[in-house]
Amino acid sequence: MEITANLTNKALRDYKLVVAAIEGGDQKAYSQLMDNYKDSVYFMLLKMTNNADDADDLTIEAFGKAFRNLHQYTPDFAFSTWLFKIASNNCIDYIRKKRKNLISIDRPFENVDTTRDQGLEIPSGTLDPEEVFIKQQKIKLLRELVEKLKPRYRKLVEMRYFSEYSYEEIAVELKLPIGTVKAQLFRARELLYNILKKTQHTI
Repeated sequence: MEITANLTNKALRDYKLVVAAIEGGDQKAYSQLMDNYKDSVYFMLLKMTNNADDADDLTIEAFGKAFRNLHQYTPDFAFSTWLFKIASNNCIDYIRKKRKNLISIDRPFENVDTTRDQGLEIPSGTLDPEEVFIKQQKIKLLRELVEKLKPRYRKLVEMRYFSEYSYEEIAVELKLPIGTVKAQLFRARELLYNILKKTQHTI
């Protein structure tokens, strides 16, 4: 990648971190890029979703996608612009998928035979036996993968995804800054993703 002349000092700083991350595999460079923008990305996503937990998870996803595709970044524009685009597009996709799962029971049906009683089937909140089995198998596989993580990452994943602790609760329990909790959870998810690829399993 060639540095273009139109980069600001901040953009040039980020570009150097990108190069260090890609060419040298510098974990501190990844961490610094995340520290530079995690709050800005979070608040942008919070405004889009109006949900703190969704914004937290989507922030981690955004950095995950950006770091996996870091080789595609070119310094024709600022890294922050590229990152925010990834984050906003990912959030828009999430919101669209979420809306597809919502049904308005007050909205009248179109193109229906009004001479018959129209009953709206609302799915029950319980899973059928097959769905229960599939869910149990997924949980079992996920636990097997988590067992392969280092203890500190394993503990974080178990608290966040199995015990459903909030980021704040994890920070208090482990006596860690909330930023460290989020950064280490991001790293744990990356490690799980790599393990998953190597084992050829799908969840």
